[in-house]
Amino acid sequence: MVPYLDLHCDTLELGFLKKKEDIFDLPEGMLDINRMKAAGMYGQFFAVFFPPQGRDWMPEDEVYYQALKKLFYTSLDRHKDCISYAGSGKEAEKNFKEGKMSAFLTIEDGRHVEGKMANLERFYQDGVRLISLTWNYENCFGFPNSREQRIMEKGLTPFGKEAILYMNDLGMLIDVSHLSDGGFYDVIHLSKKPIVASHSNARALSPHPRNLTDDMIRKISEVGGVAGVNFYGAFLQPDAKSEKSTIEALAAHIMYMNNLGGEDFVALGTDFDGISGEMEINSPLYMEKLFTELKKKGMSERKIEKLAYKNVLRVLYEVLG
Repeated sequence: MVPYLDLHCDTLELGFLKKKEDIFDLPEGMLDINRMKAAGMYGQFFAVFFPPQGRDWMPEDEVYYQALKKLFYTSLDRHKDCISYAGSGKEAEKNFKEGKMSAFLTIEDGRHVEGKMANLERFYQDGVRLISLTWNYENCFGFPNSREQRIMEKGLTPFGKEAILYMNDLGMLIDVSHLSDGGFYDVIHLSKKPIVASHSNARALSPHPRNLTDDMIRKISEVGGVAGVNFYGAFLQPDAKSEKSTIEALAAHIMYMNNLGGEDFVALGTDFDGISGEMEINSPLYMEKLFTELKKKGMSERKIEKLAYKNVLRVLYEVLG
């Protein structure tokens, strides 16, 4: 069994919506502690995803953030025998050697940074170690991926450009999934440390604006970064209207991105609990099926281990220590 490290899930939001006090007690979701242990996971990145304001259940951003942060740490405390917080590569490796999985805290959609460096510092002190700069709307960092060329071409805001360097200094991962193409290239040119696309696939195989072009794959690889393959059918299939997520399609994206970006580039970013549709892998229990398929396609065990966790672990050491 190959341990794996997943760069993105939306389990915290699901736990909030279900009014749970423990995100690892979510049998109705895609992740829970029993399935994670059974799969021998190395670790999981848990996102505080900020949905659009205006939904009847959505409180003010700060109230929401504090609720999800509390849910994250309370849940970890309940299962401290088998999973612990990690804020660096060193801490993740220590947890693994002690027989524990690691949990990382992230933010998806940096709008709650509100254009203030002090908030980046505050989130870092809270344990946040990765921020997806945008989601599907403009914010203080920049603009989202879009089918509208005029939006897709827009770059980072003046604050966004300054924030890249500040996040480098803090030791916080910069995530370009959901970011506009123009914003992506600004990040590439500005960041002095490896960046990640936590849950994005190859645009050449699935022409969705959420995915990475061949040039983007090369550029992330050149700066020592990684991209986590997303398990959502619309980002896997040639038809963006499809929600069919197959092992064959996942393997195709992994092999393509591996060939283009190199064996140190590809990782996993399932987007569990944030996606739906017909899925052949919809929980950690079935991840081994993907590794088996990759072996059939000629990927060595060494490369599979890199994909599963070693590539991400390397970036964690380089950026977080």
